[in-house]
Amino acid sequence: MSLKNLLPGRLGFGTAPLGNMFRAIPDDEARATVEAAWDQGIRYYDTAPFYGAGLAEERLGQVLSTKPRDSYVLSTKVGRVILDEIETDVPDFGEKGGLFEHGNPNKILHEWTADATERSIEGSLKRLGVDRLDIVWVHDIAQDFHGDAWIQKFEEARTGAFRVLSRLRDEGVIKAWGLGVNKTEPIELTLALDEPQPDGFLLAGRYTLLDHEHALQRLLPMAQEQGVEMVVGGPYSSGILAGGSHFEYQQAPPEIIEKVSRLKALAEKHGIGIKAAALQFSLAHPASAAVIPGATRPSRIAEDLAALNETVPAAFWHDLRAANLVSPAAPLPDAA
Repeated sequence: MSLKNLLPGRLGFGTAPLGNMFRAIPDDEARATVEAAWDQGIRYYDTAPFYGAGLAEERLGQVLSTKPRDSYVLSTKVGRVILDEIETDVPDFGEKGGLFEHGNPNKILHEWTADATERSIEGSLKRLGVDRLDIVWVHDIAQDFHGDAWIQKFEEARTGAFRVLSRLRDEGVIKAWGLGVNKTEPIELTLALDEPQPDGFLLAGRYTLLDHEHALQRLLPMAQEQGVEMVVGGPYSSGILAGGSHFEYQQAPPEIIEKVSRLKALAEKHGIGIKAAALQFSLAHPASAAVIPGATRPSRIAEDLAALNETVPAAFWHDLRAANLVSPAAPLPDAA
């Protein structure tokens, strides 16, 4: 199924921050943020067991389980099974070490086999308090978590999770499946397979104002050719494009800070917000079906909606191109 036909609008809600990413968020603040998203018309929600070892799913479910199930679209991910036992060691999350140190203390099984996929889905349904999922993404089978061993994890998913999700889609249990990753290579590899194909993919951090050239080289032409669409995760590049200090889940390096200052100066010159430029850039590619910024405060939802609907003058996009702040191959909203 086409993601654009499935998703209710171009702005969704990414729940990684609700898993206490970077900081511990009070339960009432998390709930108020989800309620604010609902009250302002957001009807696509994306989550994952990995976000705080089930914490984000629990918090999202507290709100969504009270809403009519047919009134929203819900996606979660497989590849991490949350166990009942408590983690006593420091978890190894590859490049993302410490990302959810404030989340639930449960041990996480990192596995993409058929059995683990079914267990993961069962756990997600329980934490979310719902009877079905709409989209399931295969999570993090990429270099940032597994280094050189990522191909082994990919193969485990190919013979496990991919086949389970294809069957569930064919049976009508879910509406769509794909990959949810921070790197382009696993998606390229998947699209080159002769096996059942994904309906789309969630690409986090790789189609933003700060980082998009690599995705434009191979992945997005392949996706367009096959009619496979993209949900853009992390449109603010871990927060640096929204006033934060993180890029790629770490403190931003000097060269990124310098580029952001140039982007902000250009936005200010044209009287627009940097968040508007970021969201509208990510949505301008023909393969983009939706964008899902995360939030931990209710006020952020209104900011994101305003940014999505803000009028950005064509002159801004022309100047952006002229200043070499975007790839020449990147589609821009006014076709500049």
